[in-house]
Amino acid sequence: MKIVLKTFYGLEDVLADELKELGFPESTKLNRAVQIEGEWKDVYFLNLHVRCAISVLVELRKFPVKTEKDLYNEAKKINWSSLFDVKKTFAVKGAIHSTIFKHSQFPFLLIKDAIVDHFRDLKGERPDINVKSPQIVVDLYVRENEGVISVNTSGLPLFQRGYRQSTGDAPLNEVVAAALLRMSEWDKKTTLIDPFCGSGTILIEAALLAAGIPSNIERTHYAFKNMANFDADLWDEIHSKANKLVKELPCTLIGGDIDSQMVMKTRRNLRGFSFGRFVEVHNASVDEFPFPEGPAFMITNPPYGERLETDVEELYGTLGSIMKHQLLGYSCFVISSSEEGFKYLALRPDKKYKLFNGDLECSFRKYTIYEGSKKGEKQED
Repeated sequence: MKIVLKTFYGLEDVLADELKELGFPESTKLNRAVQIEGEWKDVYFLNLHVRCAISVLVELRKFPVKTEKDLYNEAKKINWSSLFDVKKTFAVKGAIHSTIFKHSQFPFLLIKDAIVDHFRDLKGERPDINVKSPQIVVDLYVRENEGVISVNTSGLPLFQRGYRQSTGDAPLNEVVAAALLRMSEWDKKTTLIDPFCGSGTILIEAALLAAGIPSNIERTHYAFKNMANFDADLWDEIHSKANKLVKELPCTLIGGDIDSQMVMKTRRNLRGFSFGRFVEVHNASVDEFPFPEGPAFMITNPPYGERLETDVEELYGTLGSIMKHQLLGYSCFVISSSEEGFKYLALRPDKKYKLFNGDLECSFRKYTIYEGSKKGEKQED
């Protein structure tokens, strides 16, 4: 069957590479998604192990769309009662990019009606709809004259890992953090530093990656558990094979934040893991941060001045000066939505990637800090 893994804009290649590592070499890149072929055991495995996807969908039906009625008629052809019980709640979500429909919510209502009518015709009763916390999530995607109906086997987005007890006002999305680590080509051995660690997302995702522990190991909710074909024994077998505990990490991880409340939240989030005691966290501003000698990686998400008030010129100017004068031998990676901030770093990036953190368009930039002339070069736009 066709399995579609959704992700954020700009992360399609990263996800395809991760899937290759997980044993799925053949994939097709779509818009904010990657498609593979597999079985239900793969669906369970991917929900647990994939780090760079938002959700895992199983395609039920693909069809041409000429009129509004086509959606209802095609949805009626699906044997919904074989997928879930009438006692389960459901919702229809997705995305519509088509001029056929004048109202963006109407296509979802058509699918909902088809599902309800299927159960009424067969069982004489109908399942309830629960938009906020449905047990079954049906996904509808329409692009111009093509429609795809799928079942979302994840339910809640996979960036809701289950490990983060405390967050700040502008947290970095966990899927984005996992993708940044892959994009940096960090080797899981070299020291990794985040001087603006917030509630610790980059540090935790790095520790999970280095230890070979699935990012979703603490998560208990998956929508596939509510499906009629759920194989509890198969799921238990897959889950039991996953790494859960480590006695040590193969690398040094150091984080810090100027906000003592954020440092407390990071430590609280780390406490739930066996590796928590190995991660060093400092309550320090970036100019007081105890950067070790290189080689090392710095991957960080400084305030953008969007959701957290900050003096962008002073903060990024200080960070740029530290990078130039103190971080020789470092590979530095900065994600930000602040173009002004990047200018105040006063460094030329080796690479730039466009991506999103939530609804904010960001740039992720690599700076290799050399001895000699290049370290002082101005950034060119």
